Amino acid sequence: MEYRLLEYFLAVCEELHFTKAAEKLGISQPTLSQQIRLLEHRLGTPLFQRIGKKVFVTEAGQILHKHSRNMFHELGQAQAAINEIRGMQRGRLRIGCSGNHLLTETILSFHARYPKIELSVTELATEETKEGLLSNQLDLGVVFLPDEDEHLQRIPLYHERLELVVSSKHELAKADSIPLRDLDKLPIAMLQKKFYVRQMIDDCTGQIGFPLKPVLELSTLESLLQMAKNNLGGAIVPESYVKSVSGRSGISSIPIVDPVPQKEVGIVYRKDMFMCTTMDTFIKELMRHF
Repeated sequence: MEYRLLEYFLAVCEELHFTKAAEKLGISQPTLSQQIRLLEHRLGTPLFQRIGKKVFVTEAGQILHKHSRNMFHELGQAQAAINEIRGMQRGRLRIGCSGNHLLTETILSFHARYPKIELSVTELATEETKEGLLSNQLDLGVVFLPDEDEHLQRIPLYHERLELVVSSKHELAKADSIPLRDLDKLPIAMLQKKFYVRQMIDDCTGQIGFPLKPVLELSTLESLLQMAKNNLGGAIVPESYVKSVSGRSGISSIPIVDPVPQKEVGIVYRKDMFMCTTMDTFIKELMRHF
């Protein structure tokens, strides 16, 4: 079975759309369809089912997808091992994180020492980072630590706490703290439910018996900060993010107490991942920083 055919197959599995997959691969849609038919002929079974304009993966396709993904992962591990021989003169590290501010100082120091290593950092929800690791789209994650997983290695870094950010003109701007229950009295802007920061606050409020309903749901910490700065309400953000923007004027942060919403943040990667020098060095730099 040709490597190229499996590459085409995985692209269709990812997109579930032949035209989009063809564009991603840089080939024509008829060529892609012909290659998939060739693969199906060699296997003696359909891999996709087309119902109207929608494409679904068959049971046989799901089996091939699982094994093909593992095969590409092993090939990637072989490449990582070969790169190990060449040292850290070049290479790439793909990282998913729960906030780019978590990595700023580590990236600066790492890049200064190893300028030829390409770092690709994507801000993702914890579950999105986990899926990226398991599908071999990412090498490393710095996230709110998920539950124990047989496929993932976890390295704790620190405990993240959540804080309320308000405009410096807000009546609470000089408060030393605010009880969690009192947030119910304020217009609050929060991240969307897919983000762990939102899940943390929802879990805490649920435990003490009141659901906190935000007036605004946004997708970035920066947008939450802007809402608070413009006095459109308070915003719930991680303490580490507040520290990263502490030089900005016009905002005040207030610790949330009774209880304190907090969760461990750490490093995650696949247990079967080859620990190349690049990855090992970056992890040690992260641990040194935190």
